[in-house]
Amino acid sequence: MQSLPLFLHAFNSSIDHLPKPDKFTFPFCYEPHPLSLLAAHQVQEYLQTQQDFEHNFGLNREQCGLIIGKMFGVLVVEQEAGQLGYLAACSGKLAGTNNHRYFVPAIFDMLDPEGFFLKEEEQINAINRKIDELQLSGRLKNIKQEIESLSAEQADQLAALRKLHKANKSERKLLRQTQVLLLSEEEYKALEVDLIKQSYRDQHEYDVAKQACQTTMQLLEDQYNEEFQKIDDLKTERKNRSSALQNQLFDQYQFLNAKHEYKSVLSIFKDALNLQPPAGAGECAAPKLLQYAFQNNLKPICMAEFWWGASPSSEVRRHQYFYPACRGKCEPILNHMLIGLSVDPNPMLENPAEDKELPIIYEDEAIIVVNKPSEFLSVPGINVQDSVQTRILAKYPEIDSPLIIHRLDMSTSGILVLAKTKAAHQYIQDQFIKHTVQKRYTALLNGEIETKSGIIDLPLRVDLDDRPRQVVCYTYGKPAQTKYEVQEVKNGKTRIHFYPLTGRTHQLRVHAAHSKGLSCPIVGDDLYGKRADRLHLHAGYICFTHPISLDRIEFTVADPF
Repeated sequence: MQSLPLFLHAFNSSIDHLPKPDKFTFPFCYEPHPLSLLAAHQVQEYLQTQQDFEHNFGLNREQCGLIIGKMFGVLVVEQEAGQLGYLAACSGKLAGTNNHRYFVPAIFDMLDPEGFFLKEEEQINAINRKIDELQLSGRLKNIKQEIESLSAEQADQLAALRKLHKANKSERKLLRQTQVLLLSEEEYKALEVDLIKQSYRDQHEYDVAKQACQTTMQLLEDQYNEEFQKIDDLKTERKNRSSALQNQLFDQYQFLNAKHEYKSVLSIFKDALNLQPPAGAGECAAPKLLQYAFQNNLKPICMAEFWWGASPSSEVRRHQYFYPACRGKCEPILNHMLIGLSVDPNPMLENPAEDKELPIIYEDEAIIVVNKPSEFLSVPGINVQDSVQTRILAKYPEIDSPLIIHRLDMSTSGILVLAKTKAAHQYIQDQFIKHTVQKRYTALLNGEIETKSGIIDLPLRVDLDDRPRQVVCYTYGKPAQTKYEVQEVKNGKTRIHFYPLTGRTHQLRVHAAHSKGLSCPIVGDDLYGKRADRLHLHAGYICFTHPISLDRIEFTVADPF
């Protein structure tokens, strides 16, 4: 039997019944192909039984050490002779190293003890230690205190001299006034000459004292500047060495594509975004897998990435769930690496609402209320223009008011209120700002909730590396609160009512899925849970004050699931 290339694994069961996909996986939105699922299952079996390394994924309560869940990827590939196998990779380092017998190597091993990165990093760390030593020695602080003390002492000394000289001046003035009538003209002239000499002596005495103070102060300031310059020079050296190291590191990341064309990570990000590559670009599983495949003449067939272990405290990652490749770090790189491959179309360029009706459930001279279907944009997107806004404008071209007062996520169905006039828009928008609009969402959660009701309070911000995903962030996140009431628990699912007290992006989805929230993702949530026929989240009730009648009006639409 012919041996497999290094890091290429055979399937441990027959795959004859699994046809190859027509096109390669679109990595940013996909349903794992059965071949990818089979490969992922084998990797998960390996992770459960392996003794090659020790890493605390947070799955064993008895295991010690820092808990770090990891993203893993599988790439099904075809050899030149036609046999299928798969490659596996881990995002970032694993168990403190990039070298593993089961996983493809990093594109560049920064942890190589003989490599330039660790050696130069040690030099930079040595500079850091010198800076810390100088800053913690107290030398600068002591000199600064001496300067402050001397400055106060000199100020007092010079002030005393000025006071004395002022008194002398007053005495001289008095002498001039009293002696002008008592002395002869010659005697008075002699007195005047002497008084002028006294004035010059006082001025000279002050100038000498001031110069002495400045000289003494300058000595201390020179000492301070000398110490400060040592630190500043070290910081400049650290900055220059860090910049040089970063550029040297970027040079190591030359990415292949299916046409066997190389492109540097610097060029990739400059051409795509006109930006410097973010930290960790190229360290994710997907680029590692494709790079190894192209280097070894293995044809990519399909791929998938899954999370293994406990979720990070800020993100929503669930054990064994599949996730798309991240956009911030991977999208520019993968767009280059996939050149030459026939790839599944980007579903985000398609209009999921093309054949869907937009029911109007209420209309008068001021407002329109619609029941937005799921997978239907509230406002035009970057790639898809069809939306509630464009549909209503097409139906009522005479409306010149801002239509949209509030929004629903594309995947969320339910009640959306639009304004026909500027006055109505402003009046209802003010109610949203003042939180006097009552809203209720119904969701079906993938799990059972033990508590009957409560409030979730988790601040949110966008994940800068993976938009539009949101993360919990207590430092930069915006306040986000959700009241909830459980309606029914049945067959491992929970039907629940959400009452959002704030209106952050993906608020209900993250609050449901996050471990510090309900830890139960909404059924069909492809960002924070598992894909299904749809996102089971529905805006079913709203109550607000009508802009003309000033009556409280309410609308209810039953959830379709």
